[in-house]
Amino acid sequence: MKKIDILLKIGLTGYCLLLLCHGLHAQTDSLANRYVTRATMYGIGYTNVFDTYLSPQEYKGIDFRISRETIRMTNLFNGNISVQNFFQANIGYTHNRADNNNTFNGLVNWNYGLHYQFRITENFKLLAGALADINGGFVYNLRNTNNPASARAFINLDASGMAIWHTKIKNYPLTFRYQINVPVMGVMFSPHYGQSYYEIFTLGNSDGVVQFTSLHNQPSIRQMLSIDFPIRYAKLRFSYMADLQQSNVNNIKTHTYSHVFMMGFVKDLYLIRNKNGTPLPTAVRAY
Repeated sequence: MKKIDILLKIGLTGYCLLLLCHGLHAQTDSLANRYVTRATMYGIGYTNVFDTYLSPQEYKGIDFRISRETIRMTNLFNGNISVQNFFQANIGYTHNRADNNNTFNGLVNWNYGLHYQFRITENFKLLAGALADINGGFVYNLRNTNNPASARAFINLDASGMAIWHTKIKNYPLTFRYQINVPVMGVMFSPHYGQSYYEIFTLGNSDGVVQFTSLHNQPSIRQMLSIDFPIRYAKLRFSYMADLQQSNVNNIKTHTYSHVFMMGFVKDLYLIRNKNGTPLPTAVRAY
């Protein structure tokens, strides 16, 4: 029964967020405004992984990452609300300071939310809003025998802000963006220190393995800085991602600090691809 309670708690929270997202999607999907900015990115960078459930040491190494983002305007609040759908997945390979042990780690992250757009000028805007933030992943220690792996599962409601600036350098158009997401509250699955997953899921000793999280025990932040510039009929994007996740739950401290440089292509769509690369009208441009 305790095992079922755990799954129900996590599942119910995720289901509520998915219902919210589905409702928002249904609202915006029927609107006449169908301009979409879509970006697919690939990146590589540095990661620092720490999990006291597995080891008292930090593990440092390489991080591979892929992301997919769509953002567009809606007709909500007189057309001032944009909807963002952002998916990313990463996998890392790290080693300890003595270089005698290694870990693999991975995380899948999905954000879905709304931003209110404050148009400061025709080419500069500030955005503020909230995101559903769903995460699942693992850390696997290659030398541990009793507890070789640690699961990562947490759901948050994030406060989110963004700044977008369209400018030109000698008539060459550029777009700069900075975005920051901070988890405000959520729930996290975490065993107690020294507790095995066998105890939780087979013996049913699951009291307290799903904990409320907020800034006091999960002070984390995701930041992204990007620049877009056109190349013929497409736009190329370079970005830097600082994904700094940490927690202190059930006497287990964890962090994953990743700094990743990414590159990919951005497309402006209106039901079909914008083949001529024509700039979108300011009034409907979400990005």
